[in-house]
Amino acid sequence: MNITSILQEYHVLGLTIGICTFLCIGLFHPITIKCEYYFGTKCWWWFLLLGAVCLILSLLIDDVLGATLLGVVGFSSFWTIKEILEQQERVRKGWFPRNPKRRYPWDDESKK
Repeated sequence: MNITSILQEYHVLGLTIGICTFLCIGLFHPITIKCEYYFGTKCWWWFLLLGAVCLILSLLIDDVLGATLLGVVGFSSFWTIKEILEQQERVRKGWFPRNPKRRYPWDDESKK
């Protein structure tokens, strides 16, 4: 008997998937902020790769819980690409701290 069967038997599979989805989205928010701070927008392809791998694995797994959670992580990774680009704009506006060790695209524009 696997974990999905146990969760289905007790009628909490949907609740478990919901909680895990909520936690996944909540986890990706600070990851977005930290990645933009330390690596800038150049790290977007990491999330593209992670998303693609998770979605492929979700198609290969028979377990409903595992496939669903991999799908959630995969699409959250794709969404993070958009958020990293928007995070840079939030930093430009001063809503989030900028990394003093990095150059930003708008630094070059102000020198012109």
